[in-house]
Amino acid sequence: MNYIGTLRGQLEEMGKGLVESLPAFGIALFVVFATWIVARFAVRISDMLVGRTEMRASLKSLFDTLVRLAIWIVGLFTAAIVVVPDLTLASMLAGLGIGAVAIGFAFKDIFENFLAGVLIMVREKMRIGDIIECEGITGKVEHINMRETHVRKQSGELTVVPNSLLFKNPVEILTDDDIRRHQVVVGVSYDTNLDHAAAVIRRAVEGVDDVLASKGVDIFAQEFNSSSVDFLVRWWAGSSPRAGWESKDKVIRAIKAGMDESHIEIPFPHVTHTFKETVPVSQLGDTRKKTP
Repeated sequence: MNYIGTLRGQLEEMGKGLVESLPAFGIALFVVFATWIVARFAVRISDMLVGRTEMRASLKSLFDTLVRLAIWIVGLFTAAIVVVPDLTLASMLAGLGIGAVAIGFAFKDIFENFLAGVLIMVREKMRIGDIIECEGITGKVEHINMRETHVRKQSGELTVVPNSLLFKNPVEILTDDDIRRHQVVVGVSYDTNLDHAAAVIRRAVEGVDDVLASKGVDIFAQEFNSSSVDFLVRWWAGSSPRAGWESKDKVIRAIKAGMDESHIEIPFPHVTHTFKETVPVSQLGDTRKKTP
Protein backbone atom coordinates (compact mmCIF):
# COMPACT_ATOMS: atom_id res chain seq x y z
CA MET A 1 0.00 0.00 0.00
CA ASN A 2 2.92 2.36 0.62
CA TYR A 3 4.10 1.84 -2.96
CA ILE A 4 0.67 2.71 -4.34
CA GLY A 5 0.55 5.84 -2.22
CA THR A 6 4.00 6.91 -3.31
CA LEU A 7 3.14 6.35 -7.00
CA ARG A 8 -0.10 8.26 -6.59
CA GLY A 9 1.74 11.16 -5.00
CA GLN A 10 4.29 11.27 -7.82
CA LEU A 11 1.57 11.22 -10.49
CA GLU A 12 -0.26 14.03 -8.73
CA GLU A 13 2.92 16.11 -8.60
CA MET A 14 3.61 15.43 -12.29
CA GLY A 15 0.05 16.42 -13.21
CA LYS A 16 0.27 19.56 -11.11
CA GLY A 17 3.61 20.46 -12.67
CA LEU A 18 2.20 19.87 -16.16
CA VAL A 19 -0.76 22.13 -15.47
CA GLU A 20 1.50 24.82 -14.09
CA SER A 21 3.76 24.61 -17.17
CA LEU A 22 0.94 24.84 -19.70
CA PRO A 23 1.13 28.67 -19.90
CA ALA A 24 4.87 28.39 -20.54
CA PHE A 25 4.29 25.85 -23.33
CA GLY A 26 1.65 28.13 -24.82
CA ILE A 27 4.03 31.08 -24.79
CA ALA A 28 6.79 28.89 -26.31
CA LEU A 29 4.47 27.84 -29.15
CA PHE A 30 3.59 31.47 -29.74
CA VAL A 31 7.31 32.32 -29.88
CA VAL A 32 7.88 29.55 -32.46
CA PHE A 33 4.95 30.83 -34.56
CA ALA A 34 6.26 34.41 -34.32
CA THR A 35 9.71 33.16 -35.34
CA TRP A 36 8.21 31.55 -38.45
CA ILE A 37 6.51 34.82 -39.43
CA VAL A 38 9.61 36.93 -38.74
CA ALA A 39 11.80 34.53 -40.75
CA ARG A 40 9.51 34.79 -43.79
CA PHE A 41 9.44 38.59 -43.70
CA ALA A 42 13.19 38.77 -43.06
CA VAL A 43 13.89 36.64 -46.13
CA ARG A 44 11.67 38.89 -48.25
CA ILE A 45 13.46 41.98 -46.98
CA SER A 46 16.85 40.41 -47.67
CA ASP A 47 15.69 39.52 -51.20
CA MET A 48 14.72 43.15 -51.78
CA LEU A 49 18.05 44.43 -50.48
CA VAL A 50 20.25 41.85 -52.18
CA GLY A 51 18.21 42.00 -55.39
CA ARG A 52 19.51 45.50 -56.03
CA THR A 53 23.08 44.25 -56.12
CA GLU A 54 24.92 42.21 -58.78
CA MET A 55 25.43 39.29 -56.42
CA ARG A 56 25.29 35.83 -57.98
CA ALA A 57 22.06 33.85 -57.59
CA SER A 58 23.81 31.16 -55.55
CA LEU A 59 25.16 33.75 -53.08
CA LYS A 60 21.70 35.29 -52.78
CA SER A 61 20.30 31.89 -51.88
CA LEU A 62 23.07 31.38 -49.33
CA PHE A 63 22.41 34.80 -47.77
CA ASP A 64 18.67 34.04 -47.46
CA THR A 65 19.42 30.68 -45.85
CA LEU A 66 21.79 32.20 -43.29
CA VAL A 67 19.26 34.91 -42.38
CA ARG A 68 16.52 32.32 -41.92
CA LEU A 69 18.83 30.04 -39.91
CA ALA A 70 19.94 32.84 -37.57
CA ILE A 71 16.34 33.90 -36.83
CA TRP A 72 15.27 30.32 -36.12
CA ILE A 73 18.20 29.74 -33.77
CA VAL A 74 17.28 32.84 -31.76
CA GLY A 75 13.58 31.95 -31.76
CA LEU A 76 14.08 28.34 -30.64
CA PHE A 77 16.52 29.38 -27.94
CA THR A 78 13.98 31.93 -26.64
CA ALA A 79 11.22 29.29 -26.64
CA ALA A 80 13.47 26.87 -24.75
CA ILE A 81 14.19 29.51 -22.07
CA VAL A 82 10.46 30.16 -21.67
CA VAL A 83 9.82 26.45 -21.01
CA VAL A 84 12.97 25.94 -18.91
CA PRO A 85 13.76 29.24 -17.12
CA ASP A 86 17.00 27.89 -15.65
CA LEU A 87 18.38 27.20 -19.13
CA THR A 88 21.32 29.39 -20.13
CA LEU A 89 23.36 29.76 -23.28
CA ALA A 90 26.36 28.14 -21.59
CA SER A 91 24.38 25.08 -20.50
CA MET A 92 22.85 24.72 -23.95
CA LEU A 93 26.26 24.88 -25.62
CA ALA A 94 27.57 22.32 -23.14
CA GLY A 95 24.69 19.99 -23.97
CA LEU A 96 25.32 20.45 -27.66
CA GLY A 97 28.98 19.67 -27.13
CA ILE A 98 28.17 16.39 -25.40
CA GLY A 99 25.85 15.25 -28.20
CA ALA A 100 27.91 16.65 -31.06
CA VAL A 101 29.85 13.44 -31.61
CA ALA A 102 26.74 11.24 -31.71
CA ILE A 103 24.88 13.71 -33.95
CA GLY A 104 27.92 13.98 -36.21
CA PHE A 105 28.05 10.24 -36.80
CA ALA A 106 24.29 9.95 -37.26
CA PHE A 107 23.98 12.82 -39.73
CA LYS A 108 27.40 12.65 -41.38
CA ASP A 109 26.06 12.73 -44.95
CA ILE A 110 23.66 15.58 -44.17
CA PHE A 111 26.39 17.77 -42.65
CA GLU A 112 28.75 16.87 -45.51
CA ASN A 113 26.22 17.95 -48.14
CA PHE A 114 25.40 21.08 -46.11
CA LEU A 115 29.04 22.19 -45.92
CA ALA A 116 29.60 21.28 -49.59
CA GLY A 117 26.55 23.38 -50.52
CA VAL A 118 27.93 26.40 -48.68
CA LEU A 119 31.30 26.07 -50.41
CA ILE A 120 29.68 25.59 -53.83
CA MET A 121 27.58 28.74 -53.35
CA VAL A 122 30.58 30.77 -52.23
CA ARG A 123 32.95 29.80 -55.04
CA GLU A 124 32.72 31.77 -58.26
CA LYS A 125 32.52 28.88 -60.73
CA MET A 126 29.45 26.78 -61.57
CA ARG A 127 26.67 29.32 -61.54
CA ILE A 128 22.97 28.70 -61.98
CA GLY A 129 22.32 28.31 -65.71
CA ASP A 130 25.66 26.66 -66.51
CA ILE A 131 25.81 23.38 -68.43
CA ILE A 132 27.94 20.94 -66.42
CA GLU A 133 29.14 17.35 -66.67
CA CYS A 134 30.07 15.30 -63.59
CA GLU A 135 30.18 11.54 -63.02
CA GLY A 136 28.11 10.83 -66.13
CA ILE A 137 25.54 13.55 -65.33
CA THR A 138 25.21 16.27 -67.98
CA GLY A 139 22.70 19.10 -67.85
CA LYS A 140 21.81 22.65 -66.87
CA VAL A 141 22.12 23.80 -63.25
CA GLU A 142 18.67 25.03 -62.24
CA HIS A 143 18.90 25.39 -58.46
CA ILE A 144 21.48 25.09 -55.68
CA ASN A 145 20.44 24.76 -52.05
CA MET A 146 22.19 23.73 -48.87
CA ARG A 147 21.85 19.98 -49.45
CA GLU A 148 21.49 19.29 -53.18
CA THR A 149 21.78 20.71 -56.67
CA HIS A 150 19.11 20.35 -59.35
CA VAL A 151 20.50 19.55 -62.80
CA ARG A 152 18.12 19.47 -65.79
CA LYS A 153 19.27 17.06 -68.52
CA GLN A 154 19.12 18.02 -72.20
CA SER A 155 16.32 15.44 -72.63
CA GLY A 156 14.21 17.15 -69.95
CA GLU A 157 14.71 14.91 -66.90
CA LEU A 158 15.64 16.52 -63.59
CA THR A 159 18.53 14.99 -61.64
CA VAL A 160 18.86 15.78 -57.92
CA VAL A 161 22.61 15.63 -57.17
CA PRO A 162 24.03 15.65 -53.61
CA ASN A 163 26.33 18.62 -53.14
CA SER A 164 29.13 16.41 -51.83
CA LEU A 165 29.26 14.62 -55.20
CA LEU A 166 29.80 17.89 -57.07
CA PHE A 167 32.32 19.14 -54.53
CA LYS A 168 34.51 16.03 -54.27
CA ASN A 169 34.59 15.10 -57.98
CA PRO A 170 35.85 17.00 -61.05
CA VAL A 171 33.10 19.07 -62.65
CA GLU A 172 33.38 20.06 -66.30
CA ILE A 173 31.63 23.39 -66.90
CA LEU A 174 30.79 23.49 -70.61
CA THR A 175 29.47 27.05 -70.58
CA ASP A 176 32.13 28.68 -68.39
CA ASP A 177 32.96 30.83 -71.45
CA ASP A 178 30.72 31.93 -74.31
CA ILE A 179 32.72 29.95 -76.88
CA ARG A 180 34.60 26.66 -76.99
CA ARG A 181 36.36 24.49 -79.55
CA HIS A 182 34.58 21.77 -81.52
CA GLN A 183 36.01 19.16 -83.88
CA VAL A 184 35.20 16.60 -86.54
CA VAL A 185 37.25 14.02 -88.48
CA VAL A 186 37.19 14.13 -92.31
CA GLY A 187 38.66 11.37 -94.51
CA VAL A 188 39.88 11.72 -98.11
CA SER A 189 41.01 9.05 -100.54
CA TYR A 190 44.69 8.14 -100.86
CA ASP A 191 45.01 9.53 -104.39
CA THR A 192 43.96 13.02 -103.22
CA ASN A 193 46.44 15.90 -103.00
CA LEU A 194 46.42 16.58 -99.26
CA ASP A 195 47.37 20.27 -99.56
CA HIS A 196 44.50 20.85 -101.96
CA ALA A 197 42.08 18.93 -99.73
CA ALA A 198 43.16 20.93 -96.66
CA ALA A 199 42.60 24.20 -98.53
CA VAL A 200 39.11 23.11 -99.63
CA ILE A 201 38.19 22.10 -96.06
CA ARG A 202 39.50 25.37 -94.62
CA ARG A 203 37.58 27.46 -97.12
CA ALA A 204 34.38 25.52 -96.39
CA VAL A 205 34.68 25.80 -92.60
CA GLU A 206 35.56 29.48 -92.60
CA GLY A 207 32.49 30.18 -94.72
CA VAL A 208 30.10 28.90 -92.03
CA ASP A 209 28.33 31.73 -90.18
CA ASP A 210 28.47 30.08 -86.74
CA VAL A 211 32.23 29.53 -86.92
CA LEU A 212 34.43 32.22 -85.36
CA ALA A 213 37.01 32.39 -88.13
CA SER A 214 38.93 35.09 -86.23
CA LYS A 215 39.85 32.49 -83.59
CA GLY A 216 41.38 30.30 -86.30
CA VAL A 217 40.52 26.98 -87.91
CA ASP A 218 42.88 24.03 -87.35
CA ILE A 219 43.25 21.31 -89.99
CA PHE A 220 45.70 18.50 -89.22
CA ALA A 221 46.42 15.39 -91.27
CA GLN A 222 45.95 12.95 -88.43
CA GLU A 223 46.03 9.32 -89.48
CA PHE A 224 46.52 6.80 -92.30
CA ASN A 225 43.25 4.97 -91.95
CA SER A 226 42.24 1.72 -93.65
CA SER A 227 40.54 3.44 -96.59
CA SER A 228 41.38 7.11 -96.18
CA VAL A 229 43.76 9.74 -94.91
CA ASP A 230 41.99 11.43 -91.99
CA PHE A 231 42.04 15.15 -91.22
CA LEU A 232 41.22 16.51 -87.75
CA VAL A 233 39.23 19.74 -88.24
CA ARG A 234 38.79 22.08 -85.23
CA TRP A 235 36.94 25.38 -84.97
CA TRP A 236 35.48 27.77 -82.38
CA ALA A 237 31.74 28.30 -81.89
CA GLY A 238 29.14 28.71 -79.13
CA SER A 239 29.72 26.81 -75.90
CA SER A 240 26.22 25.42 -75.29
CA PRO A 241 25.51 21.87 -76.49
CA ARG A 242 22.91 23.08 -78.98
CA ALA A 243 25.29 25.67 -80.41
CA GLY A 244 27.89 22.92 -80.81
CA TRP A 245 25.45 20.61 -82.58
CA GLU A 246 24.27 23.35 -84.91
CA SER A 247 27.77 24.47 -85.85
CA LYS A 248 28.90 20.87 -86.40
CA ASP A 249 25.91 20.24 -88.65
CA LYS A 250 26.70 23.30 -90.77
CA VAL A 251 30.42 22.50 -90.91
CA ILE A 252 29.83 18.93 -92.08
CA ARG A 253 27.37 20.11 -94.74
CA ALA A 254 29.80 22.79 -95.93
CA ILE A 255 32.74 20.35 -96.12
CA LYS A 256 30.65 17.82 -98.06
CA ALA A 257 29.54 20.50 -100.54
CA GLY A 258 33.12 21.75 -100.93
CA MET A 259 34.43 18.23 -101.52
CA ASP A 260 31.77 17.50 -104.13
CA GLU A 261 32.48 20.76 -105.94
CA SER A 262 36.22 20.04 -106.01
CA HIS A 263 35.67 16.37 -106.98
CA ILE A 264 37.46 15.11 -103.88
CA GLU A 265 36.38 11.66 -102.82
CA ILE A 266 35.28 10.96 -99.27
CA PRO A 267 35.77 7.18 -99.35
CA PHE A 268 33.69 4.57 -97.64
CA PRO A 269 35.49 1.56 -96.12
CA HIS A 270 37.05 -0.76 -98.72
CA VAL A 271 37.58 -4.48 -98.14
CA THR A 272 40.25 -6.49 -99.97
CA HIS A 273 39.98 -10.29 -100.01
CA THR A 274 43.19 -12.34 -100.42
CA PHE A 275 43.02 -16.07 -101.17
CA LYS A 276 45.87 -18.47 -100.46
CA GLU A 277 45.21 -20.55 -103.57
CA THR A 278 44.20 -19.51 -107.06
CA VAL A 279 40.44 -19.36 -107.43
CA PRO A 280 39.21 -20.44 -110.88
CA VAL A 281 37.00 -17.95 -112.63
CA SER A 282 34.73 -18.98 -115.45
CA GLN A 283 32.06 -17.29 -117.44
CA LEU A 284 28.47 -17.98 -116.67
CA GLY A 285 27.84 -19.40 -120.12
CA ASP A 286 30.62 -21.98 -119.71
CA THR A 287 29.07 -23.42 -116.57
CA ARG A 288 25.82 -24.28 -118.26
CA LYS A 289 25.35 -27.69 -119.83
CA LYS A 290 25.12 -27.63 -123.58
CA THR A 291 22.10 -29.39 -125.02
CA PRO A 292 22.13 -30.93 -128.53
